[in-house]
Amino acid sequence: MPSQLSRSEIDERYLDSPYYLTPEDKVGQDAFAVIREAMRRKGMVGLGKVVISRRERIVMLEPLDQGLMATTLRYGYEILAEHILETKAGHFDPAEFEDRYETAVVEMLKQKQAGMPPRKEAPTAPPATVVNLMDALRRSVQAERPAAKKGKSTEKVSRQSGKRKAG
Repeated sequence: MPSQLSRSEIDERYLDSPYYLTPEDKVGQDAFAVIREAMRRKGMVGLGKVVISRRERIVMLEPLDQGLMATTLRYGYEILAEHILETKAGHFDPAEFEDRYETAVVEMLKQKQAGMPPRKEAPTAPPATVVNLMDALRRSVQAERPAAKKGKSTEKVSRQSGKRKAG
């Protein structure tokens, strides 16, 4: 992970919670000011890691007034899930839903009244493969992208481990 980069390289969707930082004492103020002003002149931000509420977070540090703004960044898998929720969001319309069980029972009764034998359907087998949720989410996002963007290289979002430490 680079420790400094241009602010324009960080997509707004990754920004999470901002924190304003200033040094507590006079001794740290001079060093703090030198770093802050160098970042301001170069138009650079810094990246680092911090633990907040027993969770490691990536933070972006950028100059703001006489301090630094430390903004926690979302991980790629968090953005992926939020994007899917946003693209699948809609308004509730009860007309879009059908009670398939009731429809099947009514159909069966109509067939019985017409003197037809009940239709027997083959039982459906459970899926033979286990679906990787992250792969399915990535495919869903790829399918939602406009055709014009498909030609460009896509950003690879990965997460080393889906497990969280207990504690």
